[in-house]
Amino acid sequence: MTKPSPIWRRVAAAAGRDDSFLAFIKVIETLVSKALSLAMVAVILVSVVDLFIYLSRELFVTPSGFFTKTLIEVFGLFLNILVALEILENLTAYLRKHVIQLELVIVTSLTAIARKIIIFDFTKATGIELMGLAIATVSLALSYWIVRRTNERYGPL
Repeated sequence: MTKPSPIWRRVAAAAGRDDSFLAFIKVIETLVSKALSLAMVAVILVSVVDLFIYLSRELFVTPSGFFTKTLIEVFGLFLNILVALEILENLTAYLRKHVIQLELVIVTSLTAIARKIIIFDFTKATGIELMGLAIATVSLALSYWIVRRTNERYGPL
């Protein structure tokens, strides 16, 4: 039988004491948040490079000066990057305060819904898809209004 490694002994010892265990969990949360932030930065940088390559091909290659794709698809690419930036902002806000900021999460969700509405192909949409999109939009807008009013009245929770 092998002996447990020193790290596992520390984890087991920390699990026995609430303060030590919570400190250990906080370290893990911070490491994971930092790793996710770095991964999101990489995704954003690759997306921006991809957008520039796409725009240069569309503007300068075939047929010159005209988008072969619809302008809506180009807006979708821009909004993808904007949503990724909002997610990165959520991660960095968490790293700063170690609190999930509900207002910021709702704004990110509203941006994602706006992107979906902008690129949505209404010719192929079913009634249930439109209802779902409408319900999500109204729910998020109402949630944002409630959180905003609560923050104005009582301060951020």
